[in-house]
Order: sequence, then structure tokens, then C-alpha cells
Amino acid sequence: MNSQGASRRRGRELEDAILDAAWHVLVERGYHGFTFEAIAAEARTSRPVLYRRWPRREDLLLATLDRFCWSWPVEVPDTGSLREDAIGLLRNADAGRTRMITLISVQLMDYFRETGTSFEDLRRTLRPPGQAHPFDTIVARAVERGEIPGVPRSHRVVNLPFDLFRHDVLMTMRPVPEKAIVEIVDDVWLPLLRLTGK
Repeated sequence: MNSQGASRRRGRELEDAILDAAWHVLVERGYHGFTFEAIAAEARTSRPVLYRRWPRREDLLLATLDRFCWSWPVEVPDTGSLREDAIGLLRNADAGRTRMITLISVQLMDYFRETGTSFEDLRRTLRPPGQAHPFDTIVARAVERGEIPGVPRSHRVVNLPFDLFRHDVLMTMRPVPEKAIVEIVDDVWLPLLRLTGK
């Protein structure tokens, strides 16, 4: 595509092309190579076009992550069983989020060091306001069904399965085996939920 053809792109079409290019640059070069110059070249546009939409590199990074990571939500099962919902949710996360978690842990280390932030800070920034964590949702459903008592439980306890899942992904840099998913739910989480419900 020549520069004249690129200049005809407008609005959403141009923005999508830039974010596609930004994602490609991030995956291939990491945060260190995530520059306006590299992204403009990949998108076949100019740096001023990028600056008009995203004045800072962090603004463009967050827009890119929002489009390619959090715009594909993990499906939350509703099977009528707390155990099956939890296992199904981790399976869905394994299929949809393993690559994203691995990418962030490797390619964004320079960003976290530069900004003094963490993966958790990034997740809070990008999560839509008021959106419940998926495990909050399935626990609330289980309480409504009477599967577990409706007692106060800490955020850490409720969301422990995903924290353990993420730990396994970061330690191995590969999908979590089915056996490990079942162990997280059956051997760790469900006994802990029942214990906190007494």
C-alpha cells in the first residue's frame, strides 16, 4: 500500500489498522520496540497520526491491550454446579488467556519496570468499571442455589483458582493441564470455600 492509499483511510478503519500494527509490533518486539516510529511504519501511516489519537506511548499500549486482550472475555459457564462452573471457567481461560498472560509476563516487563506498575495494576486499569470477576459471579450463583452458605468471603479466597491458574501459566509458559485444573478446584478451592462457610 502506498502513502496515498494509506492516507485515504479514516476513522475506525484507520484506528483498527493502527491497533493491528501496534499489536504485531508488541508481540514481535516487546515494549522496548513498541515505538511510535515502528508502529507508524507497520501501519503505513505517519507518527503525527498516532500522536493525535494517543499522545503518549502508554495511551497507545493500553488501547492495544484493551482491543486484543480484554475485548475477548472468557466465557463464564452456568451449568448449575459450582464445581463444573469453576472447572469450565478455568478451561475457558486456558484456551483464551494463556497466550495473553505469557505475552504480558515476557513482553511487558520493561513497561512494568518503567512505570513502577504491575500486572494487577494493568488489569484494574483495563477492566470495565463495575465488572465482577468471573469467580465472584459463579460463587454468587452457587450461594443463590444454596450450594454453599452466603457468608462473607475474601476476594483472595473467591478468586484463588484463577490466581493458581495464572501462577502455573507464568511458571511453565504453557497451557495448564486438565489434571492441574481439576486439582485446583477439587483439592484446594472447594475445601477452602466450605471451610470459610462454617
